[in-house]
Amino acid sequence: MDHARRRDLIARYADGHRAVMDAVCGATDTELDARPLDDAWTAREVVHHLADSEMTSAIRLRRLIVEEAPIIDAYDEAAFARRLRYGSRPVGAALDAISAARRTTAEILDVLTEDEWSRAGTHSESGRYGVEDWLELYAAHAHEHAEQIRRARAARFPD
Repeated sequence: MDHARRRDLIARYADGHRAVMDAVCGATDTELDARPLDDAWTAREVVHHLADSEMTSAIRLRRLIVEEAPIIDAYDEAAFARRLRYGSRPVGAALDAISAARRTTAEILDVLTEDEWSRAGTHSESGRYGVEDWLELYAAHAHEHAEQIRRARAARFPD
């Protein structure tokens, strides 16, 4: 991956929290809890998923940079949603967690050396997993879920 591509992805990554905030802006509890017709997650559940995912991804990146040959474990997103009660918790702290994880991680991304960009470990489900792979995935992640939040809100509350 060249420097320009990295800079674009880092900028997109850093913009992820704003995208999520825009998607939830003005949402009522009723809108946050509306179950889309396809039985997908509610907007509230998506926000909590993002918070847990962002904290997990932040640690994954740090492990890729620091550890020799780290094993990056997958986790059961549905179990997290169920056991951590995504459907009943307020979203404020989760939005704060997304922001903090993104801000601190973007600071790290801004100072990585070429050697650090080339580091990799093994993901328990997908095999080789490097810093650049991580960036490709998480640069898009919050934006994709922001769109999912908009769809969940629109499913029950069309404009």
